[in-house]
Parts: sequence; structure tokens; C-alpha cells
Amino acid sequence: MSTDTGTEAQSSSVPLADSHELIKVEGARENNLKDISLQIPKRRLTAFTGVSGSGKSSLVFGTIAAESQRMINETYSTFVQGFMPSLARPDVDVLEGLTTAIIVDQERMGANARSTVGTVTDANAMLRVLFSRLGTPYIGPAVAFSFNIPTRKASGVLTDARGEKTIVREAVYHGGMCAECEGRGTVSDLDLTAIFDENKSLLDGAILVPGYTADGWMVATFTESGFVDPNKPLKDFTKRELDDLLYKEPVKIRAKGINVTYEGLIPKIRKSMFSKDPDSLQPHIRAFVERAAVFASCPACDGTRLNDAARSSRINGLNIAEVCAMQITDLARWIRDLDAPSVAPLKGNLLHLFDSFVEIGLGYLSLDRPSGTLSGGEAQRVKMIRHLGSSLTDVTYVFDEPTIGLHPHDIQRMNKLLLRLRDKGNTVLVVEHKPEAIAVADHVVDLGPGAGTAGGNICYEGTVEGLRASGTLTGQHLDDRAKLKDKIRKGKGKLEIRGASEHNLKDVDVDIPLGALVVVTGVAGSGKSSLIHGSLTGGEGVVAIDQSGIRGSRRSNPATYTGLLEPIRKAFAKANGVKPALFSANSEGACPECKGAGVIYTELGFMDTVSTPCEDCEGKGFQAAVLVYKLGGRNISEVLGMSVSAAEEFFSTGEAKIPAAHAILRRLADVGLGYLALGQPLTTLSGGERQRLKLASQMGEKGNVYILDEPTTGLHLADVEQLLALLDRLVESGKSVIVIEHHQAVMAHADWIIDLGPGAGHDGGNIVFEGTPAELVAARAGLTGQHLADYVGA
Repeated sequence: MSTDTGTEAQSSSVPLADSHELIKVEGARENNLKDISLQIPKRRLTAFTGVSGSGKSSLVFGTIAAESQRMINETYSTFVQGFMPSLARPDVDVLEGLTTAIIVDQERMGANARSTVGTVTDANAMLRVLFSRLGTPYIGPAVAFSFNIPTRKASGVLTDARGEKTIVREAVYHGGMCAECEGRGTVSDLDLTAIFDENKSLLDGAILVPGYTADGWMVATFTESGFVDPNKPLKDFTKRELDDLLYKEPVKIRAKGINVTYEGLIPKIRKSMFSKDPDSLQPHIRAFVERAAVFASCPACDGTRLNDAARSSRINGLNIAEVCAMQITDLARWIRDLDAPSVAPLKGNLLHLFDSFVEIGLGYLSLDRPSGTLSGGEAQRVKMIRHLGSSLTDVTYVFDEPTIGLHPHDIQRMNKLLLRLRDKGNTVLVVEHKPEAIAVADHVVDLGPGAGTAGGNICYEGTVEGLRASGTLTGQHLDDRAKLKDKIRKGKGKLEIRGASEHNLKDVDVDIPLGALVVVTGVAGSGKSSLIHGSLTGGEGVVAIDQSGIRGSRRSNPATYTGLLEPIRKAFAKANGVKPALFSANSEGACPECKGAGVIYTELGFMDTVSTPCEDCEGKGFQAAVLVYKLGGRNISEVLGMSVSAAEEFFSTGEAKIPAAHAILRRLADVGLGYLALGQPLTTLSGGERQRLKLASQMGEKGNVYILDEPTTGLHLADVEQLLALLDRLVESGKSVIVIEHHQAVMAHADWIIDLGPGAGHDGGNIVFEGTPAELVAARAGLTGQHLADYVGA
């Protein structure tokens, strides 16, 4: 055997080790992939294209990247693996030629109230060391400048590792946290009118907090406590009664025959709702928190999160809070001007980090910006920063639409960065829809031909030029160029914005036409969101559909998320004379064996979690007794297995006619989700599908003005036309539609364009242009005008 191998190596001019030039995938069946096989060249830039839901993420993230990460995890000891997430092996026959995968996805950064751009990029950690070395007066080590660590004092007996004891009196452990706001920068007060209705009694539903229903357990502790009269309106309570209801310290009482702890309503909801990050709460609870909480900058630290001591130490006249509040482009200049040979390595690392921010188009950010406020595109680029200067080669970088949130001008810069990663000897895999980004790929894999069950096949593999001539849906639309509209709507009235100065806006005055399609554009960081969301969102009759992600467990699906299941359950209950709760897999109708999940999960510690279909309900999630009940000839499991298009037809006529359900299904079909199954878990949906699901659900809200923040996110070229038709229908129905967008097809289709800039951060915040798309093209005003003119071929 060894002799043959040696002969083979000698007879070949290429060493055997250099022959592994491909990532080979055979028999991939993850999610909707249909047993596909392909070969991906290493050390090349490969773009994966196809309509949203065609299987791109299932192939790239769910199969290739997932298996790479799982195999790396298996190299650690069993002890270490016990602390790591357990990853299941993807459903694939063969995966060969894998290298270490580094995933840079669209997931928004954890919106922890203590997390900022500085903390997630380690810039704050380096600045803290800088100030502990050079700051005057000296106040302590690096932790003395951390807003996440409080200053503590201790007295007592200190025992060291050798057992020697020392008596300590008033030992100070330095930290930089502001004691008033606990390092959050804001303090909150509560609007009591949003928490209770003083005209009602407790038994009539005076408490307005979600989950505190008059006949529920949460309210029972108050009504049975003996401290208050549950039948008396709150406005008639004595001062003592109101204080007991709202602020009483925890005390043991007996309610409904058991011992429970009674605590005032305000401290109870502060712990359960207001102390948590709003983005981690369920939508209805988050809406309540936003209504009831009145946030203000902390008066003790002026919103800097730091205590007086941390703010007293300065370098060249600036303290660490003032440095973190600077725009990164300015901060880089400040660091360069520091004459400090003693911290030269630290200065070099900081400059490299800040230069990476600028290079990637995020120089307009400041380090004190909360990470939860970054858009999906900004978050992805922040994650990219740590990889730009990496010395690693021969790794696989996996990107999920890195051009999201980027102006056409910035896409060119992103392309150069991707090519730079490739030229260092790395394999770069990019899931992408933008033609400008696809154009620089060395290799293209097009999936489809459709979405969901109609997708999951390889439609094309090869060069970009070959894709153009391939006849696939992507190939047909790759060179699509929208035309300027011949006839534009004049609008009826206007929304006036006066003196807008939030963030980088420079006292902006602008009129937004009503009854028209208005597109607000400009480079990333120019002030678009600050202008529209800061001035209009929250106003009466305004429905804002922003970029915040949708959360959902494997028990959530399109039917539960959009509220579609509610009218369906009621219709089933009415038709069969039973309770609606029977028709929920999360309630009384759930299979007792799998608790409605449809599968049984077996945890095997550090090994893969095994999931097997539930034998009792055969994966349906419902009790057999529930499936006997039918509506229009179908049981609830069969209905949840239907596609949106099939369900739209089913609920439009006959016994199953449900106008409320049909209206929701129509909106789902309008945003291009007709192929989705009603009961498909949200965890299996792609980023683009989730964005459109959110769009469909919020379009049902009543309002006259709709604000859409980058609705083309995750949309295939073929779907953009459908989105434009939807926007037109909204305007023609009497709505005013304002779209924050970079896509040139949406700009060209607008009735009115407002362009902000000319740059980002403090170089932006001005109105560069107001007018029709045709006027913008004719004037070639700013970067937007130049790119739009090139796009429409003017």
C-alpha cells in the first residue's frame, strides 16, 4: 500500500496534498434541499443566488458551515464540549474538503443594555488600559474605567492561597460604573396611567399590564391579600391602600389556599419586565414597556454610564466618556496625535481597529453607540472588522448578504474587501442578491427554481457570464434595470418636518408629500433613519415597519406570528361546538407525549441532540381526538400543512370562509410568501422570508402613513417588481408610503426622492436633493444621483 502511494506521488507533478482544491457536497437534504450535489472551488469567491427560500442558507449555513463548526467542536475534550452548544450533523451524505468556517451573518447583535460598539469590538478594553496608563490624575487600573463594574468596598478577613489571614478594613475595589443608573446611562420612570385605570376596580380589570387579567392568578394575589378592597375603584383607594397595591415590600400571604409572596405591583413588574432588554421581550410586552416607561438620561453621569472618578481622569483634556462619544474618524485622528512611546503597541492596535472601521464604511459610528441600535447590515460589518487584519489563511468565510443596508457607492467598497479576503488565500462564500456583488464572483451557484418545496435544486453552476446566458430566473433578471416612471403622483398635502436635529441631522426642514410613494435615500450613516423614525414614528396614524428582527422558537410559525391561527381556531371551535384551545398545539390540543412539538428531542450531553418524530401523533403535534374535528373537510393539522396560496383559496368560499383569515393570507401572498406552509417553524425561514413575514403582519395595522425601512432586504431581483406593485397598491388605496431604501429600482419607481448626505456621520445630516427621480437623474446630484443615472442608463 505504502509503495503504491509513493509511486503515485512521484509520477504526478503535483503533490497529493495540493490536489484538494474543492469542497465536495453530495446528497444534501437539509430543510428543502433535494438531495443535491456540487463542487465549490477553494480560495475563490463563490456567490450563491436564487429567490428567497430557494435553499441558499440551508446549503451554505445549514450544511457547509454547520458541519465545519461541528467537526471543530469535536476536536475539543469531552469536558469542554459539555459547555458548548450541541450541534446536530446536517442531513448530507458526503462533505469533503472542508476548512475552518468563520460565519459573518445578519443576526443583529445581542441588544444587551450594557453592550456598545466599543465593548463588542474590544475598543473599550484597549481604551481603558490607555487611560489607566496615561490618564491624569491616576485613579486606578483599567477596571476603574469600566461602566460594567461597580466600585466596591470591603472589610473583614482576607485569606490567601497559602491560608495566611489578613485583616482588611475599607479595602476599595475600583470600578467605573455610575451607581445611579448602574452603568446603563438612562434612568426610567413609569407612567402610572399606562399601568392601571383608576376608574375601575381590580375585579373589573383595573390593572393594564399584559398577563394581569382580572380573573387570573397574577391579580388574585392582590384581590385575596386583604390589603385592598378588590371591588372598589382605584381612585377611591386611601393613600395606604394605593401604596400597598403599588409599592408594598414582599410579605407572605395566603391566596387561593396556598402560601404565596405578596409584593407591590411596581417592584414586581420592574423585575419581570422593565429590568430586561426590550428587544428580548415578546412583542405585546415590549409594546407595553415602551408605553409605560419614560426614559431619560441619567442626571448623575449625564448619560455617560461612568462615575465621577472615571470621568475625572483625562488625556490631553478629554476623559474616556468624551473619547467614546467621538465619531470614529475623529477618534482615529486623536489617537494618531498622541505622543506616547510607552504605549506604542496599544496605540498601534487601536489605530488598526479604527482604520478598519473607516475602511468598511462605519467611520461615522461612535464607540458609545448601543449595539442593539445597529441595523443588520451595520452589525454584520462590525463583525467583519475583526477578520480584516487576521493572519489566518485557508479558512472559509461565510457571508449572508453583506451588502444589506449599503448605498451603491458603499457596495463597491464591500466588494474590494471580499476580494481582499479571497486574495489572502481564503475561500469566500457569499449568499447574495445584488447584481453588483454577484458580478465580482469567480463562481456562481444558483438555486431554485422556486422557493420552499419548489426550490432546493441546483439550477446553475459556473461563471457570472454563464449565469446571464443560463435562462434561470436569476440569469433572466441579472441585468434588469427599472425605468423612470412616465407619470408620477403629485401627492395630496404634506407632512412637515421642522428643525430635525437628532443624532447627526443639522436642523433639517423638509416637506414629505402625502398620498405618494416617497423614497428617502443616502449613504449609510447619512441620517435617513434619524430623520424619518426620529420625526414621524410614533405619531398618530403612522405605522412603522423597521429592520428589527423577528423572534420565534421552533413552536412559532407563520400562522401564530401573524395572528392567523386565532380566527382559524375560533372557526373550528364554532363548527364543532368545542373550545378554541383544543386547536392549538401549544395548549389543550397538544399531544401529551411530545407536548405539541411533533418531535421528541433526546439530549445526549456533549453529543448531538437526537430528534425523532413523535410516534403517538405521527409528527402532527395534536391529540388524535382533536383531529376528528373538521372544517370544510379538513382537520387542523391538514390546514397547517397547507401553503399560503392554497389556504387563501380554501378560506375564501364555502363552509371554511373566514374573512379575517383570508385578509391575512392575502397580505402574505402579496409579499411573495404564497409558497410557505402555515405551520412551518419560524426557525427554518430565511432572513428574507422573516423580513417579509413581518411586513405582511404589520401591514394589517390601521394607519394612514406607512414607513418601510429597507423592504428589499433579502429579496431576489425577480421579487422586487412584486414589491413595487404592492407599494403602488398601498398608495392607490389612499395610504402615504415612505420608504428608506438604497435599491435603485425602488428609487426609480418613486414619486418623490429625498436624498441625505453628502457623507456619513458629521459629514452627513443635510438634504442633498428633493424632487422627482427624473430631476435627480438630470442633475446627477450627489452620489445617489450619479449611481441612479448610471442604473437607468441616462
